[in-house]
Amino acid sequence: MATHRTRSKPSGAKSGAKSEAKSKPHRWSHHVMETSDALDIEPDIFKSRSPARIAASLKASAEHSRRRKGTAFQSAMSMLTFYINRAGHNLSAGRRRILERAKDALRADFGRPAQRAAKARH
Repeated sequence: MATHRTRSKPSGAKSGAKSEAKSKPHRWSHHVMETSDALDIEPDIFKSRSPARIAASLKASAEHSRRRKGTAFQSAMSMLTFYINRAGHNLSAGRRRILERAKDALRADFGRPAQRAAKARH
């Protein structure tokens, strides 16, 4: 019969390492928003209640940026989508609706066709 060995902890391992990680979460998305070189967006623009204002601000920021890698439309839409995805479940239905309408307004501002309605999820 084969015998199985159990692995032991390395001598330098700390047992409380997990609790330290919880006290200071690693938020890469927050770091990206703070240090990104992509767009200089208006402070608190995503808190606006007007989809048209959000779209106009993102469009202006994207068009004035000389650091973007894609088109102005791609940069603006990416920033809006990134914010929506970063907020995740913490985004209320009303805020999500405003931001999704801002996407439609952004498409209209850039002369892009409207997105077809997504199929209902089951």
